[in-house]
Amino acid sequence: MTGMNVALCALNKVFGQEPELARRLISMTGSPEGVFAASGRSLQGMLGPFSKYSNSLTSKLLDDTATELERLAGRGCRFVGMDEPGYPELLRECPDAPVGLYVRCASEASGVPSDRPLVAVVGTRDISPYGRQWCRAIVSAMADCPRPPTIVSGLALGTDIIAHTTALERGIPTIAVLPTGIDDIYPSSHRQHAALIAAAQDSALVTDYPPGTVPVAWNFLRRNRIIAGMSQACILIESKRKGGGMMTARLAFGYDRDVFALPGRVDDLRSQGCIQLIREKVAEAIEDPQSLILALGLDGGRRHRRSALEETLTSLYGTPENERSALLTAIALHVRENAGCTPEDIVRALGLRIGEVLGALSTLECDRVLSCDLLQRYSLRGC
Repeated sequence: MTGMNVALCALNKVFGQEPELARRLISMTGSPEGVFAASGRSLQGMLGPFSKYSNSLTSKLLDDTATELERLAGRGCRFVGMDEPGYPELLRECPDAPVGLYVRCASEASGVPSDRPLVAVVGTRDISPYGRQWCRAIVSAMADCPRPPTIVSGLALGTDIIAHTTALERGIPTIAVLPTGIDDIYPSSHRQHAALIAAAQDSALVTDYPPGTVPVAWNFLRRNRIIAGMSQACILIESKRKGGGMMTARLAFGYDRDVFALPGRVDDLRSQGCIQLIREKVAEAIEDPQSLILALGLDGGRRHRRSALEETLTSLYGTPENERSALLTAIALHVRENAGCTPEDIVRALGLRIGEVLGALSTLECDRVLSCDLLQRYSLRGC
């Protein structure tokens, strides 16, 4: 445990909901320790005079964090900073990635094992016999392929726990991302499953929440962001039009990951979310396990990856050969790489006129490609 690691963990406690701010402070001061070494006046200048965080970055927080990490180490847990080798590579690329993760695992590697591709399998808690059968079939098919992945899910009832247990039964790793601190398990009925995951080779329990965090409703969004961000692809088994699985799939699409959904009966509420994502071209329909394995590149050959965003843009506007399509594509791709950018940012970056940028943004927003917040900051829809 290093001073940098302790400082990063302390910053994660303070800026868990705004990791971008933590990264900005690190950049301005030169290191995580530098944030805590800065004077009160300097911090006020960096955070602003009325910041709610002004009095949070104390030496006591560092001492308490160091004590906490020593206690967790005795329970097989550690905190992995985003610049350490054990931090998931794809998650590091996300603009809202946490500055570190708590990890509990039996692996000798320090952090999240990363020798295999990571594939998220998510869906409703109220899974049907059809969904249960297909979830097992899909995970089993991935376990039998030449390049078996690590299965990522959220340890919830229904789809999640079926994905985790099938992975363990078939001898492939699985990662459970928790909506609580690393010292707790939700739901409590899955404590035994969690213990098996933590003890299995190359498997892990992961969270960015500090110890003592309880599973309140708004915690699940951050949990779902980590599932989507660390995985190369997301498979939605079943979901109503609203739910955690739908949220994770849309987040994955926003991160430009491959998204797949299992089609189901049109009169089954548990399939309506999947049908909607397929219709919106956010997700590709799963026709059979073998086709899915080929699309994921788990057949031992090159990954047959499509860009979900670029495919959507082509279906809406055609190939970027005409001026209008080229403009819309260029702006959408810029927003993908610069989430939270404003129209003025796009004008400066792409050398365009403000009028044409505003018109294109309006089109992309109406076509549900982009979303815009109250401060006129644009992101891919679902981010």
